[in-house]
Amino acid sequence: MEKRESTEITASHHPNDPNDQNDGSALIKPFAQIQAKLRLLLLTGQLLMENGADTDRTSRDMMRTAAYMGIPKDEIHLHVMYTTLMLNINDETHSYTEFRKCTRHVVNMTTLSAVSKLSWRALRENYTLDSFAQALEGIAVCARAYSFPIMALGAGAACGGFCKLFGGSWLDFFLTAVCAIFGFYVRRTCTNYGFNPYAVIAITSFAATWLAYCTHFVTGTMNWYPMISCTLFLVPGVPIINAVDDFLNNFIVSGMTRALHTLLVTGSMTFGIVIAVWLGNVEDFTTVSLQPDNIYFSQAIAAAIASVGFSLIFNVPKRLLPVIAAGGIITVLIRNVAVLQFGMPQAAGSFLGAAVVGLLALRAIHIFHTPNIVLTIPSAIPMIPGVLLFRLLFALMNIRTIDSAALLAGLRSGVEAITIIIAIAVGVAIPNIFIHRYIERNKQQMINGLLARRYENEG
Repeated sequence: MEKRESTEITASHHPNDPNDQNDGSALIKPFAQIQAKLRLLLLTGQLLMENGADTDRTSRDMMRTAAYMGIPKDEIHLHVMYTTLMLNINDETHSYTEFRKCTRHVVNMTTLSAVSKLSWRALRENYTLDSFAQALEGIAVCARAYSFPIMALGAGAACGGFCKLFGGSWLDFFLTAVCAIFGFYVRRTCTNYGFNPYAVIAITSFAATWLAYCTHFVTGTMNWYPMISCTLFLVPGVPIINAVDDFLNNFIVSGMTRALHTLLVTGSMTFGIVIAVWLGNVEDFTTVSLQPDNIYFSQAIAAAIASVGFSLIFNVPKRLLPVIAAGGIITVLIRNVAVLQFGMPQAAGSFLGAAVVGLLALRAIHIFHTPNIVLTIPSAIPMIPGVLLFRLLFALMNIRTIDSAALLAGLRSGVEAITIIIAIAVGVAIPNIFIHRYIERNKQQMINGLLARRYENEG
């Protein structure tokens, strides 16, 4: 297992502190076994932050874990950033502070679900600290549910689904999938050699786009849709949505860090694509029309394929794949009907699709026993306007050679992309925006009831 960094900053703790007891009483005494509690709280936050949780979810789960450990909410001071967790626990006579770095950011929905379930299970079943530590360490080292070839197929399916959503043919779907799978293998190879993460993204996008360009030697015609879609498995959809969610929840610093990371990833992708386009002497392919060829049947299939493809990359539990497929169909069809049938702006249509899934997830999380992020984000990812971001950055990178009309079109695409992303994030977060207090009050009542039962048993 990768070594976890944890450094103590300040502590008024004595090695022979009588409060440090390795039994059940540690769970009703805030400062008993405090070093072990700090380590477990930080590991809980690190697992969440490094595997795709937004800052609000990370804070909530850490506070629930602290409640299980018997630490009062008023004695906890938590500062969550994208790359660092800082935790202080103090009262009038004690003060303990530690921090931990979060350096390896991926998306692993199974880990998020497992950590959330563990925090509730520990409360209900009155875990000892040793039992909780063993379970948490097991989550940290647990292998992914899908092998690398399956994840590569997921990347191909995700990009192929995007291709169909843009209006490409089934031949375009196949070519896009092949190019995306090739790019996925290139990314792993570069990562294994220890390349800079942004260099890996640039090399991957170049390799996939160049292969898509070369397909015209086989088909006899330029395959525009594969060139547009084959790199979209690299689009940082989860960081984009989490960044907006952080801003909405007033975690400004973390949100800005995620947003900057998103910009760097998208810029790296665009750089690789631009190099491939320049070497192939290809015209600006980002002006290709992205109008769907069908509102219903083929779009529904494409949405399901794209959602499941991203779910494989995100390591969503296997039992939830049909649910995610249904969620992807719902979001995309609502968006398409709103835009193509009723003439609504794409941002409004995307908001409606994401909002419906966000509301449905309120019921689904109790049926399938999983956090709503696991259901909502993979379902909404197919609506992420990656190509519109490409158009903006493509225009900026070629600003010396394009005319004012092309530059204005690129800027317009960028503004539209940002608006759509905000609409998707707000739609997914509808429950937290409007009934956040109600949800949190119910959860806090459950926590209080579980803690009261524990204290009665201890008494």
